[in-house]
Amino acid sequence: MHLAYRGAPFHGWQRQPDAISVQQVLEEALATVLRRPVPVTGAGRTDTGVNARMMIAHFDLPEPLADTSALVRALNSIIGYDIAVYSITPVHADAHARFDAVSRTYHYYALEQKSPFFYPLSWKCSPKLDFEAMNVAARQLLEVEDFTSFSKLHTDVKTNICHVTEAEWRPLEGGGHLFVITADRFLRNMVRAVVGTLVEVGRGKITAEDFRRIIEARDRCAAGTSMPPQALYLWDIRYPYYSPDNI
Repeated sequence: MHLAYRGAPFHGWQRQPDAISVQQVLEEALATVLRRPVPVTGAGRTDTGVNARMMIAHFDLPEPLADTSALVRALNSIIGYDIAVYSITPVHADAHARFDAVSRTYHYYALEQKSPFFYPLSWKCSPKLDFEAMNVAARQLLEVEDFTSFSKLHTDVKTNICHVTEAEWRPLEGGGHLFVITADRFLRNMVRAVVGTLVEVGRGKITAEDFRRIIEARDRCAAGTSMPPQALYLWDIRYPYYSPDNI
């Protein structure tokens, strides 16, 4: 399943005991349409308020679907305006949306001008931020593997090793910048913590050398604060056997 969602109405992707999540809405919609419980597994667990331009999820059924387009239409008619299902594609029986992904890309949008249209989905930044210095620091992310300093504390992950292949601030037309980061996997809160620490570089509070020392400290308390979630998007996910439409 290829879908997208606006994160503000949801407490993240994963089901919560007392709060609405994207996973819950999808599972309830599938159960309504198919008249059976249908667990859904996503490619990742976006946090509360984080958006997804592309999320891939999988679910298993005992028999093939006769018409996947009809299921897409039925789901979109009942899941509300904040989630859009683009396509449902049959894949091999042991395909896994999370474990089979070879890369994920996140975008973070920082706009310099106040906007009545984009403010709910971006972060308003100071035009004085030194993005050149931030990019010098960001390039170091490609040279390291242990991202403990940018990981949410007390998580159940077995390793904090990630392989970042892209990390760059790019100018946006009309003012502002976009941070693009690609890796094989991400830790909880990792991108927002990375961006928050890079902003400290841009404000002149720390140097690129300080940024490297923060990485090497392997201590979340050494890094900057997490950035607001509404400006963060899960932008792209890649698989060796599947290329979603409508990218």
